[in-house]
Amino acid sequence: MNIRILNSREDLNATAAAVIASLLLNKPQAMLGLATGSTPIGIYRHLVEMYRKGQVSFARAYSVNLDEYVGLPPEHPQSYRSFMNEHLFQHIDIPLAHTRVPDGNAADLPAECAAHEQAMLDHGPVDLQLLGIGHNGHIGFNEPGHGLTGATHVVDLEERTRTANARFFGNIDDVPKQAVTMGVGTILKAKQIILVAFGADKEDIVKQAFTGPVTTKCPASLLQCHPNVLILLDQEAGGWLN
Repeated sequence: MNIRILNSREDLNATAAAVIASLLLNKPQAMLGLATGSTPIGIYRHLVEMYRKGQVSFARAYSVNLDEYVGLPPEHPQSYRSFMNEHLFQHIDIPLAHTRVPDGNAADLPAECAAHEQAMLDHGPVDLQLLGIGHNGHIGFNEPGHGLTGATHVVDLEERTRTANARFFGNIDDVPKQAVTMGVGTILKAKQIILVAFGADKEDIVKQAFTGPVTTKCPASLLQCHPNVLILLDQEAGGWLN
């Protein structure tokens, strides 16, 4: 496990983007595991800029996303498919047929979860998985509990998670109560993992996840079991190391 503290959020975003771009330069057909939410927006902005400058191409790459809300059609403005299109896909040269975001509006959700796993078997394994971390230690939408499901599955979202995401919807009542998410077992199959965290409000959970016990009560702590994890923190999130 490699922990790096960057001077600013901008340095953090640039560093993460550079790692992803380096992978694609060495393996153009790489499969990227991508994340949504506020954490990766700056990283995607840097990747778009690198693409526009001719520094990286996604033309042969594949991508698979961590999660999606249950009940939102892909065209819903708060769906993660819409998020990925807006912040990355429509600005780069990746074929949309090479991108996969779980369909949270599928009529048969267990079949959709199985299809998501199959996509990673067909084009994977995931070469690099990008992650954020929730205030309760969740990765993807894997919430703390006495046990965790390994494969892609449907999960009930904690009220704290729904409250944190209400800012995107305007009203917590509009935030879905379930999501489709890769399981921790699936996440841990990635060859490399980058976890990004910034802000003083993430300091305590980052410290707990990477210095505390490995426990399903803090799903991110299971990353301690992975042989190739890069943790990128800004000064505030990494304050406990100073």
